[in-house]
Amino acid sequence: MKKEDILSMIDEEGVEFIRLQFTDIFGNLKNIAVTPGQMGKVFDNRYSFYGAAIYGNKYELDDKLYLYPDLETFKILPWRPQQGKVAKIFCDVFYADGTPFENAPRYILKKAVDSAAASGYSFIVDPECEFFLFHTDENGLPTTTSHEIAEYMDVGPVDFGENARRDIVLMLEEMGFEIESSHHEHAPAQHEIDFQEEDAFVMADSIQTFKFAVRSIAKRFGLYATFMPMPRPGVAGSGMHIRLRLMKGGRNVFMAPDGRPSDEAMWFAGGIMEHARGLAAVANPIVNSYKRLLSGLDAPYMINWASKGEKALVNIDTEPDDVKVEIRFPDGAANPYLLFATCMAAGLDGIARHTSPGGEMEVYSTDDRGHLPDNLREALYDLRNDKTLTDALGKDFTDIYTSIKEAEWHDFISEVTDWEIRNYLAKL
Repeated sequence: MKKEDILSMIDEEGVEFIRLQFTDIFGNLKNIAVTPGQMGKVFDNRYSFYGAAIYGNKYELDDKLYLYPDLETFKILPWRPQQGKVAKIFCDVFYADGTPFENAPRYILKKAVDSAAASGYSFIVDPECEFFLFHTDENGLPTTTSHEIAEYMDVGPVDFGENARRDIVLMLEEMGFEIESSHHEHAPAQHEIDFQEEDAFVMADSIQTFKFAVRSIAKRFGLYATFMPMPRPGVAGSGMHIRLRLMKGGRNVFMAPDGRPSDEAMWFAGGIMEHARGLAAVANPIVNSYKRLLSGLDAPYMINWASKGEKALVNIDTEPDDVKVEIRFPDGAANPYLLFATCMAAGLDGIARHTSPGGEMEVYSTDDRGHLPDNLREALYDLRNDKTLTDALGKDFTDIYTSIKEAEWHDFISEVTDWEIRNYLAKL
């Protein structure tokens, strides 16, 4: 798209607000909203913000940072009013002197994609995004309440979220998404929408837009959509499995000439397994993430791989004329830019060093190759000590990210929980 194309769309469609969006290090969308009369200033990269926002206001950075719009990402939001429409555009983050801000998640992924491209590689990503639809209270605030009892693949009227999910799909398609399928998931009020695979960089943007759309459209139904991994105990949590295909010269590197998984596919899986504990700090980035992993409810915990079955950390998916490596431990709290960058680094390191994933797991067996961290603190320690991952993220980013997350962990363990009161107050 060119500037003239965007201005024509704004005029023809009656757009009155444009959201200049960027992502903080935790994967949260931020934005500055402008009116059409300010688009000249937008195109000249003159909109700025104080840098602390890129760190979720958890770290001091007094520098002004500037938003450079990526014109290809301009989209009109179809769920907004038909009169006075709203559009959005993703922006990259730069210093005042025009150099990229190295700790911006979108830039970190761009570096990873460019590094892979230098070796002739590109990544195609196919995500599975799960989420819950809960009621809100009288103040419009989210709860974990749902009167639904639907299970996997159930339909309405048992599936109370069917209408909301349908509208989400239709409006995503209106924005240019190609939706492959949608369905009710295992837990009551849990849903999944799957969209067409795409280049890693484009897919990271798409996941951010997807989450924004899901939350916004759910609100119109009086519901709250959450990608929190384990909002309710005793039921399956929400993951964000990612299936990867590694391409080179138009060929799927993961598929051997006979249609079976190639050596590269196995080495890539080996790299993911070897770096899994450090990857968890990015793939499972909040305290709550580890309650899903330790739940025993469909989420992986042992570091292993399989060609079939849903219990493995990594699946090698073989279909007619296709092979993908599926990474099953990430969840919806993950920042997709950081997740893709680190998974690419881990897998390519496995290919470079011919890292064997070992033997395939047997169904329901435990494995002697270790397990994921038990909590966020362990994951942050492993990230700090994984050179491949810290190189992908950058040392400065890693130091800031882990220090903020360690403070989050400290806040959590400082809380006195209801569980502690129930189990200790009357006994001690």
